[in-house]
Amino acid sequence: MKLLIVDDERLLVKGLKFNFEQDGYEVETAGDGEEAVRIARSQNIDLIILDLMLPKMDGLEVCQKVRETSNVPIIMLTAKAEDMDKILGLEYGADDYLTKPFNILELKARVKAILRRRGAKTDTADNEISKSGIKLDRMSRTANVDGRVIELTVKEYDIMELLMTNTGRVYSRDDLLDIIWGVGYPKDARTVDVHVRRLREKIEADSAQPKYIMTKWGVGYYFNSKQ
Repeated sequence: MKLLIVDDERLLVKGLKFNFEQDGYEVETAGDGEEAVRIARSQNIDLIILDLMLPKMDGLEVCQKVRETSNVPIIMLTAKAEDMDKILGLEYGADDYLTKPFNILELKARVKAILRRRGAKTDTADNEISKSGIKLDRMSRTANVDGRVIELTVKEYDIMELLMTNTGRVYSRDDLLDIIWGVGYPKDARTVDVHVRRLREKIEADSAQPKYIMTKWGVGYYFNSKQ
């Protein structure tokens, strides 16, 4: 597995690179946003650890540009604890975030969880889920809606697969945080809401009046197979 670590703090990058290489990862590094985009587009990267504050191009811009051509998982690092910074990272396509200073073991756990969820799907005998005109390809982790192929981020795909394989079952925001993000992840309902809204914008003809991913007011979300 190849990681791309993007941060202008050289000592931090050196420490992260050493730690992940000790665990058997191949690691590329970048010290600014422009270099990060170049590496992400020219190499086969499995996951990006991306700082929010970068020279030349900030982390949000990098995230946006990477998302133009790739659905590679992105974990955003931010020195700011404000909720808006976290939500903005998710809006621009990040899959997860971690506030500095952080525990290296927590970062490693999140990296492993994302890569494990992605890799586990390739071993499944049934590589396709098809319901109500939507098809999920577990190999490419994409959705096909009315013949239109849609690339999903790691979290978007995981939410979609969970809901489609449990049609009609309502999952609360806390349920989704525990299942998709992992038990112990901060209980911020807006994290789920942002991902569901982005997912609806990709798969629904009218995201304001969804027909696939439905809201059970006061409870949570579910997939509607009765079209």
